[in-house]
Amino acid sequence: MKRYALVFMLAVLASVGTGCGGGSSSSNLNQNQQASVFVTGEDAPVSSVVAFNITINSITLNNSSTSVPAMTTPTAVDFGRLVGLRSLLGFNTIPAGTYTSATFTFATSPAPTVNYVDLTTTPPSIGTATGNLGSNNSVTVSFPAGAPLVVGSNDLGGLHMDFNLRQSLAIDQNGNLIITNGQIAITPVVDVMAVSASDEEGQVTEFGGNIVSVNTAANTFLVQGPYGFQETIDVNSNTLYNGSNTLGTLAPNGLIAVEGTVQADGSILAGSVELITTDLAFISGRILAVNPGPVVTMFVGEELGTSATIPVDSVYTVNLSSVSNYDICFIDNWFTNELFSSSSLVVGQRIFVGGTYSGNAFTPDMVSLRRQGVIGSLVQNSVNITDGNLGSFQMQNDALMSYSAGGPFTVYSGNLTDFVNIDGLSGLQAAGTANLVSRGLVFYNPNTQKPIVWAGRVRVLP
Repeated sequence: MKRYALVFMLAVLASVGTGCGGGSSSSNLNQNQQASVFVTGEDAPVSSVVAFNITINSITLNNSSTSVPAMTTPTAVDFGRLVGLRSLLGFNTIPAGTYTSATFTFATSPAPTVNYVDLTTTPPSIGTATGNLGSNNSVTVSFPAGAPLVVGSNDLGGLHMDFNLRQSLAIDQNGNLIITNGQIAITPVVDVMAVSASDEEGQVTEFGGNIVSVNTAANTFLVQGPYGFQETIDVNSNTLYNGSNTLGTLAPNGLIAVEGTVQADGSILAGSVELITTDLAFISGRILAVNPGPVVTMFVGEELGTSATIPVDSVYTVNLSSVSNYDICFIDNWFTNELFSSSSLVVGQRIFVGGTYSGNAFTPDMVSLRRQGVIGSLVQNSVNITDGNLGSFQMQNDALMSYSAGGPFTVYSGNLTDFVNIDGLSGLQAAGTANLVSRGLVFYNPNTQKPIVWAGRVRVLP
């Protein structure tokens, strides 16, 4: 692949820079002074887990004198989809003040479910286990010492939750899931952090759904989101659109993806808006196998309009031989075909397939490459530095990515790539075999016929 394309892509993929949060230092609650709090979620993953569905019944914020609700509507979340991604889970009004811990209550009915990659079959298949919370359906987590959640009157604060699957699921010393009679024990481990909307961890990196309505006079549109609530999206002169789209070209029922910043009224100010398709049916998920045609077998993590025969958390094989429309999320299409087309599908990619559904038959007409996170351990002595953070390193993953690559795979970074918990590529050089999550796009390298990752964010896991 041409070097200019790599540099351009790394610039586009780079995450928004982190900002500084602030707020009142008062430790007392004032019921007459109201503030707002938003909740974002992501996942510290297990490489073999492609879906982890659990319902959050409620989230409360606590201090020494009281508790207040941050989220009251039961919300079903697939944390497996949020590997390296961050979505808005909820928004509420609370008394201004300082909060030192958060309590998460999870539903035991429906029980959590875990879908994992089984590499003992050809092609890889998906196994399913039912999560058993036992008496562990509620957990209280303190904010880091010296960094409570502080919200002043009319202020906006954020609660970032990271569901730590690596510590929550029953796993043996070799990293394998311990499944007995189709069940796996779950002891929820959640990491929390107080964030501001401008912080990197406070940014919404992907919020998608159906367009409900568009108000061009108010520069807004309404989206039916993935977690049961409708969300207002604001746009301004700095908002970027894919293709030739504008606010005026958006229409009800279009499938949309947004990245941006939560505002004080709970809306999202969009930095980027992607109109994915106007199709009324789609499936989305990870590729398990690619055969000539191309014919793709994929794990369906999301769907719309196909549930009668292609439900969520199922494996489905789709023939893409008649599809000519390929695009890349959040990226204009002026050279998409050079980077992603029917000849560059590869196991491990997360893709979106739009089409029509009639008579229990799904007919695809477009494919979009989606951002995703990949987990693995850093391959020692594999870091190459060209200039600053422009360079590459290798990761070893014991599930789909290394299966597809036949071993370690290469991750490219740029000077706009956001490194978390590490001082860039120079820090990685001395990081041994640290566990990493790299977020970006997975591409097919025609020279090696293996997957590579172009990363906008690299996070070292604790």
